[in-house]
Amino acid sequence: MMLKVGITGGMGSGKSTVCNIFSLLGIPIFYADDEAKKLYDTNKDLKSSIIKHFGTSVYPHGVFDRKIMKTLILNDPQKLTLLNELVHPKVKEATEEWIQMQQAPYIIKEAALLIESDSYKQMNEIIFVDSPIELRMKRIMQRDQLDENQIKQILDAQMSINEKNNMPPKRL
Repeated sequence: MMLKVGITGGMGSGKSTVCNIFSLLGIPIFYADDEAKKLYDTNKDLKSSIIKHFGTSVYPHGVFDRKIMKTLILNDPQKLTLLNELVHPKVKEATEEWIQMQQAPYIIKEAALLIESDSYKQMNEIIFVDSPIELRMKRIMQRDQLDENQIKQILDAQMSINEKNNMPPKRL
């Protein structure tokens, strides 16, 4: 049986750095956020559902626009919840398909929302990555060109590492 390991942590925590180390060791890694970005445009059912609930403005010229969606959901937790309810099942399906194609003794699934999406239930083990908030803020500002207030809004909306760590495990 293949061991399935989830890696999670807040924005800017260092998940990518940890995954890069595993990658250097030849371990296959599924990047859930990257897959979700692809699915917005390639999964017809998902695209139809998003247009139905959020309108055609999020697909100008037929291509998903993250910035437009971000403005729609940033101050509306219900819209964010709805978007997650549409996207996460499709990412879970893609994860399962990807896992079936792997031949390694273990795989890694990197997902910022591993706990929130219940994707941790697909995993045998979970690695929580965390770093000081000041470092996270600096990384995010450099990477995403966001100002401090925008970053605080995003981080405030995320589940804390302590909350994630205290979730009761539901293993396969």
